[in-house]
Amino acid sequence: MPPNGDAYLARPDAPEGATRFPQARFAPSTPHRTLYVSGTACVTPDGEWPGVTENSDGTRILDIRQQTAAVLKNIDNIIKGATNGSGGVENLIDAVVYVLDIKEHYVGMNEEWNKVFTTRASAPARATIAVKELPDPRMIVEIKATAVVAA
Repeated sequence: MPPNGDAYLARPDAPEGATRFPQARFAPSTPHRTLYVSGTACVTPDGEWPGVTENSDGTRILDIRQQTAAVLKNIDNIIKGATNGSGGVENLIDAVVYVLDIKEHYVGMNEEWNKVFTTRASAPARATIAVKELPDPRMIVEIKATAVVAA
């Protein structure tokens, strides 16, 4: 069993396709703890903003792929820190992805997601929601997640 439990796939014989997440996940039956990861952005603990380029004229270039990769890395680091290294992003059982512009950002976010979660069977259940704004104008993606880790 994967560290994040078993996936339920409505059509397990269907091709993986562009989107990799199961319809549902079962939490592992072994003793485990549930870790709820707060909404997480791309900003690193040292204050860097991957996927944000500040131009001299005050404009910003925001890259959804770089931001998504950084958010997933931050979540991995949070889980590793909370579990003394015994867990990581592979323990995610559920996630909610918030993006500012679903038409503009979904494909790039999903491509980065699929680099981390290479099969539907290993990916957490997921919802993706377009929102009007996020807490910081440099953010174009935020992810809230739930992980199950060994007790």
